Amino acid sequence: MIRVVVVDDHAVVREGLKRIISENPGMAVTGEAGDGHEALKLIRGGACDVVLLDITMPNKNGLDVLKELRTEVPRLPVLVLSMHSEDQYAVRVLRAGAAGYLTKESAPAKLVQAIRKVVRGGKYVSPSLAEKLVSDLGTDTERPPHEILSDREYQVLCLIASGKTVSEIGAELALSVKTISTYRVRILEKLRMKNNAEITRYAIKERLVD
Repeated sequence: MIRVVVVDDHAVVREGLKRIISENPGMAVTGEAGDGHEALKLIRGGACDVVLLDITMPNKNGLDVLKELRTEVPRLPVLVLSMHSEDQYAVRVLRAGAAGYLTKESAPAKLVQAIRKVVRGGKYVSPSLAEKLVSDLGTDTERPPHEILSDREYQVLCLIASGKTVSEIGAELALSVKTISTYRVRILEKLRMKNNAEITRYAIKERLVD
């Protein structure tokens, strides 16, 4: 029996995933969590075979949860299932140690296939993402400027581009306004920009926001 833990802040999404998984023999949801802190507590407290993890969550986001799990239980496969397109987060979460990346628009059969594959020790990516990863191996590949940002800086960039204020971003990431402002300054310096409007235009152009 493949024991699955589902981590997503939307109860409707969790219920949908539980239904999909329960319809497949040899697979069951043995735990669920609605935020990052709850997820870590749950996973530390009981055994599971794979984690389905959302990125955008309150209190502690998916990227932070992923990094902690990689340190604490490095052999536990984490399959990221996100509303964000592959262009926005896929390469970043795979580099952080995720076993695979799926968008929430994926067909249920793909989700089940991905779960079985990562539990067996494999990696799951879509054909388009696999092509991008291969092309990135080329030494002459010109990488987009935002890839020099740290994970936290990248998160802040996306949130600024989505129209959130510094206070709103701080609340979402559980960080102080001063800390978010510091990240904003670093983003502007690294990308050689002057204001939020330039950040937003860049993020739209690079399809980093929906």
